[in-house]
Amino acid sequence: MMLNDILMWNKIGRIIIQLAERLNIEPKKALDLFYSSKTNQRLHDEHDFLNTMSDQYIVDETIFELQGR
Repeated sequence: MMLNDILMWNKIGRIIIQLAERLNIEPKKALDLFYSSKTNQRLHDEHDFLNTMSDQYIVDETIFELQGR
């Protein structure tokens, strides 16, 4: 089950803000990092169900990916 577009955009917005805060970077840089990540691809994959996880979990997954884990 995928989120509708408005809910997904809101979720991504919250993820970007949290990512920027955690990495101490500008939101635009966080947006660029997130949109080019595999975590973002997974978020949009209807078979992955990452969209059912909390925003914090997705931020953690993105940071782990950036760290090469």
